Amino acid sequence: MSIRFRLTVMNFMQFFVWGSWLMSLGAYMIVTLGFTGSQVGSIFATMGVGSLFMPGLTGIVADRWVNAERLYGICHVLGAGLLLWASTVKDFDTLYLIMLLNAMVYMPTIALNNTVSYKVLEQSGLKVIQTFPPIRVWGTVGFIAAMWIVDFAGWTKSELQLYISAGAALFLGCYAFTMPECPPAKPDGKRSLVSALGLDAFVLFRRQQMLVFFLFAMMLGAALQITNAFGGAFLDDFKTGYPGSFGVEHPNLLLSISQISETLFILTIPFFLQRFGIKKVMLISIFAWVFRFGLFAVGDPGAGLWMLVLSMIIYGMAFDFFNISGSMYVNLEANPRIRASAQGLYMVMTNGLGAFLGTMVAGAVVDHYTVGGVRDWQNIWLAFAGYALALGLVFPFVFRYRHDPAKMAAAATAH
Repeated sequence: MSIRFRLTVMNFMQFFVWGSWLMSLGAYMIVTLGFTGSQVGSIFATMGVGSLFMPGLTGIVADRWVNAERLYGICHVLGAGLLLWASTVKDFDTLYLIMLLNAMVYMPTIALNNTVSYKVLEQSGLKVIQTFPPIRVWGTVGFIAAMWIVDFAGWTKSELQLYISAGAALFLGCYAFTMPECPPAKPDGKRSLVSALGLDAFVLFRRQQMLVFFLFAMMLGAALQITNAFGGAFLDDFKTGYPGSFGVEHPNLLLSISQISETLFILTIPFFLQRFGIKKVMLISIFAWVFRFGLFAVGDPGAGLWMLVLSMIIYGMAFDFFNISGSMYVNLEANPRIRASAQGLYMVMTNGLGAFLGTMVAGAVVDHYTVGGVRDWQNIWLAFAGYALALGLVFPFVFRYRHDPAKMAAAATAH
């Protein structure tokens, strides 16, 4: 098999594991288990807690001691066991603990997936900036496939979604051990204490440009998890006013339009990064989030279905233009010796601090606008849109970045 195909399978399964439950677990917890908004927000915040330190630690281990592809496989095998356990649990405290442990082994694999992909492509003499996006797009296809399987099987409010995810994780964990070796980088000369501890990536914070970039990536990471946690419950609450409507009957299919949009926008990343640079690309992403939440506030599964669909389409730009572009930007700016650690640090900021703060605050906002069990989704989504708008107004004034098309073009053609 060609290396591109093998990486395509790996990326497909990486996000199939996540897509099996990420968009529907919130509805399962609220509708089937009867959890509150704050409890759902807390469980989704476990991804943030797990990302606070685990991606950084695994990045250090992959940079120093253990092959990245082996560490990647071990994490997925452990995750498979935890997801099976989660499928048997009905109480909040135990499920919280299990999902926290699962987050600690799954969230690092997102950064490790990028690290393995980048290393294998470079070892094969392929151009990362041009070659990786068409491979990564299959990760989104995997996410969509998992959502559709769960939706068509009628498992969006069932624990069976966790069985699908566990089986996929076990397969991927075994598959990872067949990937080309990605050994730790050989040290060049005498190591400092900071280097020996694997904390090199934190030197990126010394550069004001990178510090601001990481801070805004963290705040955008907060926006990302909001619709993941509450999108399914939002659509389910239309069941009284719009019974039998497409959005109510097939919430995962409607939400999957977001991921379909991702597949299209991922392919535009090389053009936008080289033409406009990371600053304008991030700014586009921020204002896309404003429209994403704003359209949710005014849309419905009836006459307003087109607004929900448009929101799903805009999501692809909102997500890709900060998440995927940001990862590639970090890979470009970091020294090759610390790239795994730098990817782990990026995960800490976006899916760690950002996701934790975002889901915890979002859960509180949902409960604030819930009276007598009825959630005021319009005000909930408008609050989130206002947050994104504030980020968009501040970002261009504090992120001092001068785009160098020549440098980006050189990176695109470098092996």
